[in-house]
Amino acid sequence: MNAMTRRIVIGTAAVSMAVSLAACGKAGDDKDSGGGDSKTIGLLLPENKTTRYETFDRPIMEAKIKALCADCKVKYNNAAQDTETQKKQFDALVTQGVKVIILDTVDFKAAKSWVQQAAKKDVKVVAYDRLAEGPISAYVSYDNEKIGQLQGEALVKALGAKAKDSNVVMINGSPTDPNAPFFKKGAHSVLDKQVKKVVYEQDIPDWSADEANKKMGAAIDSLGKDGFQGVYSANDGMAGGIITALKKQGVKIPVGGQDSELAGLQRIIAGEQAFSIYKQIKPEAETTAEIAVRLLKGEKIDDLAPIKVDSLSGEFKGTPSKLYDASVVTKENIASTIVADKVYTVEEICTAQYKAACDAAGIK
Repeated sequence: MNAMTRRIVIGTAAVSMAVSLAACGKAGDDKDSGGGDSKTIGLLLPENKTTRYETFDRPIMEAKIKALCADCKVKYNNAAQDTETQKKQFDALVTQGVKVIILDTVDFKAAKSWVQQAAKKDVKVVAYDRLAEGPISAYVSYDNEKIGQLQGEALVKALGAKAKDSNVVMINGSPTDPNAPFFKKGAHSVLDKQVKKVVYEQDIPDWSADEANKKMGAAIDSLGKDGFQGVYSANDGMAGGIITALKKQGVKIPVGGQDSELAGLQRIIAGEQAFSIYKQIKPEAETTAEIAVRLLKGEKIDDLAPIKVDSLSGEFKGTPSKLYDASVVTKENIASTIVADKVYTVEEICTAQYKAACDAAGIK
């Protein structure tokens, strides 16, 4: 596996922003004369509730862009899960003359009109992690249906011999995230065949841990403490809210997640969460950065995006794409995946509260 680095150069964001603003001023002049900004790449990420975006995705992409194009600048914004905010951020980049935008969309359907308008001005959009609707120039993500299958299989394994007789609650991701239906579909393809029944299922707006907590509480009220034997959670953030609701009622059953967030890994070590999904962010982020730089330079990207993917609506077909695989993380393999790949150190995972559990799991 490729090692992932968590090093963030202090001050990069501030410097990038300052120089980007200068570049953007120049871009306005270029635009007036029919040109555009050939040195600035826009980077728009969807939210900051999930720790990965600010901790990994952004610094990795910024560093790779800088390595590939020393005089390229990155103009970064985070939408904090607000579609209208992201639209303004996107439109501002287009107005400033930025010709390549990396977009991890808050609402994939809403982005369609933005991308269409941008395309008319020869702005190339690289869909990152989530496939926005519209004439996208490239798409880099994971095989998200396969991730759902991995989650389903891991939950079945956690339920063990009693899986066939087990009822399961499903807490799915945000309806505005195009990946969420694929996670759900993949999980259902396993669970519908290998457990007794999915007895309660909810989609959670904005991937909200608080809302997941409330829905889990409602499920317990509806089904009773013994009415289900396992919980599928689409990600680790929501798994935290779900586990809090279960603890409150004294229910201890397998709960899965996704993203290998630090808090999720610590819950796995403590035996509170059964598993997570580990997606190597570095190759995804670096490939996206390289595609963006090549598009900015007018170079081909065929080798970086070798497959074709259609949009979820089916309206936009054949987007050049690269999809990476993921893996299940449990207590048994945190050391050989997360720690070995330098996502988090043993010291970060095994704080005083979790040291005994880490020792017992052989994570030292």
